[in-house]
Amino acid sequence: QVQLVESGGGLVQPGGSLRLSCAASGFTLDDYAIGWARQAPGKEREAVSCISTRDDDTYYADSVKGRFAISIDNAKNMVYLQMNSLKPEDTAVYYCATDLFSRMGCGGEFDYWAQGTQVTVSS
Repeated sequence: QVQLVESGGGLVQPGGSLRLSCAASGFTLDDYAIGWARQAPGKEREAVSCISTRDDDTYYADSVKGRFAISIDNAKNMVYLQMNSLKPEDTAVYYCATDLFSRMGCGGEFDYWAQGTQVTVSS
């Protein structure tokens, strides 16, 4: 059974850091693109970051470049998002996601989603 399970969300002050984790089961991450998207209240969901071992590719949204870092541990079948220098505008529900069906890589769209974890940046 395919499953993505996130952890690591929470409340942090502006300028602080959080690390999100996503554990995958039922498929091996090194065959797929995996990453994170987020949705803030009243806004559309946007891709934040993506990594593909298969394609040797990574992606970051302009709004997080230099602050966020994605990494993958293929041995553990886990992906991580280290978020530094957090801003109030980073507040959103963060979703771990993969290109499970399309397999189009980081240049395509995610098509399988986890439940989401809330990240709130506030003083």
